[in-house]
Amino acid sequence: MGTPGSSGRERALLLLTVLVSTMVLTPTLAIHVYTDREVHGTVGSKVTLSCSFWSREWISDDISITWHFQPENGRDSVSIFHYAKGQPYIDDIGRFKERIEWIGNPRWKDGSIVIHNLDYIDNGTYTCDVKNPPDIVGKSSQVLLYVFENVPTRYGVVLGAVIGGVLLVVFVVLVIAYLIRYCWLRRQATLQRRLSAMEKGKLRLGKDSSKRGRQQPVLYAMLDHSRLTKSASDKREGTQKKVGEKKVVMTIEMELKRDQLEAGGLKPAVKSPSKNSLKNALMNIIKSDSEK
Repeated sequence: MGTPGSSGRERALLLLTVLVSTMVLTPTLAIHVYTDREVHGTVGSKVTLSCSFWSREWISDDISITWHFQPENGRDSVSIFHYAKGQPYIDDIGRFKERIEWIGNPRWKDGSIVIHNLDYIDNGTYTCDVKNPPDIVGKSSQVLLYVFENVPTRYGVVLGAVIGGVLLVVFVVLVIAYLIRYCWLRRQATLQRRLSAMEKGKLRLGKDSSKRGRQQPVLYAMLDHSRLTKSASDKREGTQKKVGEKKVVMTIEMELKRDQLEAGGLKPAVKSPSKNSLKNALMNIIKSDSEK
């Protein structure tokens, strides 16, 4: 059996081991830094190098922001800007003397700077590194700067122009298709109106022909009235003239009956006088009436 003193030492040793293990195994918080992949500028102009970060800890007074520059085709990098204890420290000796401007704000998690009066020697890689104790572990972010005499057209601009051109072509095609359809429908409507007008004209012609067919009894009635009038006058003038009038009326009746039979598809049993004889008979009746 162990003594009480030895058991107390064992418990203390076990507790110390647990505390050390907890401190060692606890993961260190990581800070995340973000920049553009690349930026373009022209000689004599200015460019903004944006840098933002994210940290799980509150922004402390010990936060530090550092910008490094590695020239194009170079191996070594130099510090060109440093922010610490609330104060920015700008390189006033090297190539960026009086050309760097601090526009960031750590409280807004912004560590951006501006480089003025660009030149070809400014081409290279710029690295933004942020530390926010105790959040000090993290990966810095890099941005490539390209200085040109004239800024080249970006891929997004070209893509936007292509998409705009395609949309314009589609719009023009839709407008043309709409106009073609509109003209076609308008022509169809015009043809439909003409066909309707022609059909109405045929109906009117049919009505007129039926009216002419119904006028035959009216003509016969008029002729019969003339016959009666003529018979009354014949009584005064003599029997011989009356007989002649009756023959004319009989001829007209036969002609009308023949026309009715032909309209019905039947041939008359007795050959009737021609239309010329009918015309002459009517003229004789009209002449006799005028002499009276």
